[in-house]
Amino acid sequence: MADREQSRARANRLAGETSPYLLAHAHNPVDWYPWGPEALARAAELDRPVFLSIGYAACHWCHVMERESFEDDALAAYLNAHFVPVKVDREERPDLDALYMSAVQAMTGQGGWPLSVFLAPDGRPFFGGTYFPPAPRHGLPGFGQVLAGVHEAWQVRRGAVAETAEAVLARLRESRAIGRAAGALPPAEVLASASAALDAGFDEANGGWGQAPKFPQPMAIEFALRRHVATGDPRPLEIARRSLDRMADGGVRDQLGGGFHRYATDARWLVPHFEQMLYDNAQLARVYLHAWQLTREPRYRDVAVGVLDFLLRDLRTPGGGFAASLDADTDGVEGGTFTWMPGEVREVLGEASPLFEAAYGVTEEGNWEGVTVLSRVRSDRELADRFGLGAAEVGQRLAGARAELLAARSRRPQPARDDKVLAAWNGLAIGALADASRALDAAAPEFADRALVYRESAAAAAADVLAGLRVAPGRLRRSWKDGRATAEGVLEDSADLADGLLALYEATADERWFTEAAALAGGILARFADPAGGFHDTAADAEGLVVRPREVQDNATPSGSSMATSILLRLAALTGEPRYRAAAERALAGVGPYLERYPTAFANWLCALEAAHQGIAEVAIVGDPQAARPLVRAASRTYGPFRVLAVSPAPASSAVALMRDRFALRGRPTAFVCRDFACRQPVHEPEALEALLVGT
Repeated sequence: MADREQSRARANRLAGETSPYLLAHAHNPVDWYPWGPEALARAAELDRPVFLSIGYAACHWCHVMERESFEDDALAAYLNAHFVPVKVDREERPDLDALYMSAVQAMTGQGGWPLSVFLAPDGRPFFGGTYFPPAPRHGLPGFGQVLAGVHEAWQVRRGAVAETAEAVLARLRESRAIGRAAGALPPAEVLASASAALDAGFDEANGGWGQAPKFPQPMAIEFALRRHVATGDPRPLEIARRSLDRMADGGVRDQLGGGFHRYATDARWLVPHFEQMLYDNAQLARVYLHAWQLTREPRYRDVAVGVLDFLLRDLRTPGGGFAASLDADTDGVEGGTFTWMPGEVREVLGEASPLFEAAYGVTEEGNWEGVTVLSRVRSDRELADRFGLGAAEVGQRLAGARAELLAARSRRPQPARDDKVLAAWNGLAIGALADASRALDAAAPEFADRALVYRESAAAAAADVLAGLRVAPGRLRRSWKDGRATAEGVLEDSADLADGLLALYEATADERWFTEAAALAGGILARFADPAGGFHDTAADAEGLVVRPREVQDNATPSGSSMATSILLRLAALTGEPRYRAAAERALAGVGPYLERYPTAFANWLCALEAAHQGIAEVAIVGDPQAARPLVRAASRTYGPFRVLAVSPAPASSAVALMRDRFALRGRPTAFVCRDFACRQPVHEPEALEALLVGT
C-alpha cells in the first residue's frame, strides 16, 4: 500500500505541462511523455513502439479509460515496460489529432476519443482504436490484451507491422490530395444541388440531420440562411427555422444557463452529452443571431443572447479570453450539475413550481435515468390556457423561475473547466460577440447595454489572444494558459482569429483589428498555402510529421481551409487585392467535386462558394463613427452575408483600401455601396442606404 501511495505522489513528465487534460494524468502510474522529440528518441533507443493516447478535458470516455486502465498499476507497469507512452491534448495539437485520427479511421473504419494509436519510433501508425476497456466487454478486447498483442507483433512480426504502417501511410497521402485539384470555380448549380441534398437528408420531424447521436450543424443552417437570401426560396429558411426551434426547445440547450451542450444522445435533442464547448456555442450564437436578423423572430435573438451571456458568465477567463470547455461530468457523474428531481425544483420555486414543471417536462419518473433533463415541452400560449394566465405573464413568471433555479444550481458542485485559451476558438467567439454588438445596437434598442458589453468583451478577448499568442505579425501560437503559450498555431488559428478580427473591425471601425486580420491572411498565403491549390493545416516551417496534415472537411468547427477561403473573399472586397480572390477560388476549385455529395461535411465551403457567386457588396461610410452611426446602423440592421463594412473619418489615410478615394459629400456622413470598388451614387440617409442593400 505504501509503495502504491508513493507511486501516486510521484509525478510523471506531464507535470510540467499547462493543459488541464495533461495535468490530470500527471500522477498516473503510467510513465507518460508529452509529444516531442524526447519521446520519439526514447522509443528508437529502446526499440519500442509508441503508445499515443489523444483526448481532451471534457471527454467523458477519456476519463473512464483513465480510471479503468491508466490508474491500474498492473496495466501501467506493462505499458511502461514495453512501450513509450505519450499523452496529447487534441485541442492543443489538432494537427496530430487529425493525422492519427485519419490513420485509425483508415485502419478500423471509425474513430473517436480517447484515440489510442500505436506508432513506430519514427511516428508511422500501425495499429489503433479508441476506448478499450480494462477487460473484454461488449465485443471490445481488453486493454491488456491489446497491449500484449501489439507487443508480440512488434517482437516477432516486425515485417508485417512495417507493411501495415506503409499501407496506412499510403492511404493518408492519398487522402491529403483532396483539395489540390486544378480547375475553375465550381458552378452555381453546385449550390442548388447541395441545397437539394440537404433537404433530402433533413429530419422533418426533429430538425437537423442524422439520427442518434445528433449534433447541431450550425454551418449547414448558416448555408440554408444564405441560400434563402440568395434565391428567395422559402424552403431553406424553413429547414433552418425548424432546426433552430427544435434545438432551442431540447435538452441539448441548457434551459437555465443559456449555453448548448455538445450533442444529443437521441434524435429528438432531449438528452445531451453534457460537455459545453466554446466552439459550439460561438457558432450557434452567431447562427441564431443571423436567423433573428433575417426573420425578426424575437426568440432567435433571445437564444443568441442567452448563449453569449453564458460565454461571458462561465467561460471568460481573467484576462478576457475564453476558456475551451466545461466538462461533461461533475464529481464523476455525467450531467450531475444539470439534471433535476421534482423535489429539488419545488424546494426552490415553491408555489411557482407547477407552472415551471409543466413548461419544462419535470416529472416524478424523469426523462433520463430517473432524473429530468429540462426541455421546453409546452408553449406560453398552452400554459396560459392551462393555468388561466396571460401569455405575457407566463413568460415573465418562467423567466423569474429560470433565474431562481440557475442561482440555486450555481451552489451545486460544478463541472471542471478547461481554462486554456485557444486562438481558433476565441476567434469564433470574438466574431459572434462582434456580430451581436452590431446587430443589437442597430435593431434592438432595449439591448443597447448588452450590445456595448458584447463589443467591449470582443475587444478584450482579441487583445488578450494577441498579447498571449501573437509571435509576430501574421504568426500565432495556439494555446495560452498560466502565462505560457504552447504549440505552434495551425491554419484554423490564423483563419478563425482573422474572421473574428474582421467582424470586430466592422463592429468598432478600429483599424488595428483590420490590420491584424490582414497580417494573418498574409501569413496564411505565405506559410500555409499549397501552390497546387488550397491550404495545408500546418505551416511550411512547422514540425515535420509523417504526413503534412491537410483536412478539408468541415467538422464540429469549420476546417481551416474553408475559413481561410471565407476570410480571403472578404478581404478581397475590403482591399481590392486580386491575390486574395485568386487563392480563394483555387481552394474552392479543389473541393468542388465533394460539395453536392457531402453538403453537411462541406457546409462552410458552401457558404464561401455562395459568397463567391453572389459577389460581396462593399459598404464604405465616411464620417466620424458617432456622427455616422445612423448609417452604420442601417448597414447593420439586416442579415448581410454578402456584404462588408468599412467606416473612417479620414478615408485618405485609412488602412482599408476600400475607403480611399471616398469623401464626405457636402461635409455630411456619406455612404457608398460598391462592387469591385465601382460605387453607386453616394447617399446620406439611412433609408436610402437600406434600399441599396436589399438582397445583399
